[in-house]
Amino acid sequence: MTVAGIVSAIIVGLIIGVLGRLVAPGKQNIPIWLTIVIGIIAAFIGTAIARGLGYADTNGIDWLEILTQVVLAAIGVSIAAGAYGRRGVTR
Repeated sequence: MTVAGIVSAIIVGLIIGVLGRLVAPGKQNIPIWLTIVIGIIAAFIGTAIARGLGYADTNGIDWLEILTQVVLAAIGVSIAAGAYGRRGVTR
């Protein structure tokens, strides 16, 4: 992956994180920086999955790749919200 590819993945990751947070069910009590980090990680993993399955390089916008990234971000945000929410609970 080139430097330009990494920078674009980070920028796309910012957007993917926010979209993942919007798609995730329920209220997420996690900070925005964690949402952004999850989005960046989801962008990298989603691209790797799309390349591995062979649908990353299509003509025009790679909708399936973006969908994969958003779904991964939504899953990541949901998991982080559950873990982050339990952090402050004492019994």
